[in-house]
Amino acid sequence: MASDPKHRPVYVISVAAELVDMHPQTLRLYERKGLIRPGRSNGKTRLYSDRDIEHLREIRRLTQELGVNLAGVEEVMRLQHELDDLQGEFEAEIERIEGELREQQSRPKALPAPDGQMDPKDRPVYVISIAAELVDMHPQTLRLYERKQLIRPGRSSGKTRLYSDRDIEHLREIRRLTQELGVNLAGVEEIMRLRHELDGAKSSLEGNVRRLQEDITDRMTRWRTLPSGTDEDPEQPGKDEPAAAGDVSQGR
Repeated sequence: MASDPKHRPVYVISVAAELVDMHPQTLRLYERKGLIRPGRSNGKTRLYSDRDIEHLREIRRLTQELGVNLAGVEEVMRLQHELDDLQGEFEAEIERIEGELREQQSRPKALPAPDGQMDPKDRPVYVISIAAELVDMHPQTLRLYERKQLIRPGRSSGKTRLYSDRDIEHLREIRRLTQELGVNLAGVEEIMRLRHELDGAKSSLEGNVRRLQEDITDRMTRWRTLPSGTDEDPEQPGKDEPAAAGDVSQGR
């Protein structure tokens, strides 16, 4: 992710503070709280990236427009940093696999086959009364959270709500945020939106990596089936393929 220009640390603290209309001391406070993670120059000077500026503007929106308390902001930014880190991991994995594709023709390597199965934690199994009992909430509260899109239960063929273990985790997280941290509903909505986005990003990462692994396996299989002594790229047409009509010798 270091190659992404948005993550390049370029702004000293005075410039960053001016860009987001905050006092430099506020930026230092947010750094101590782990809400932002500026880089450092060789001389240990704080340097902020465009992504840091986006995060600071998001913090201001949460606190000033939505009235989210600092505990809620910490949860939001923790999830946002997880998303950033996941994106970095994805890009690093893509680079690793692409490098493997370039180098593995001389040293084929077996790769695990993808299973393509649903994560058991996402399997909808609990009716609303059981789910409510598991999280010590009223069923009507679960319906409210669904309308707010804080949770997204599945449906049976008869349209009955069915909750997964992941839904139960999300409901317990909502209870922790509201009861233990005092986060208001607007803050909870932001946090759960990011949790859903993070879950989707992780699933997308796993799917993309599986597809790349399948591609590597397919290429290596085709490479191994080439005639011995052949230096052709498995993606290129073989020497024994019929010539195109325009390449036929004039002497028949």
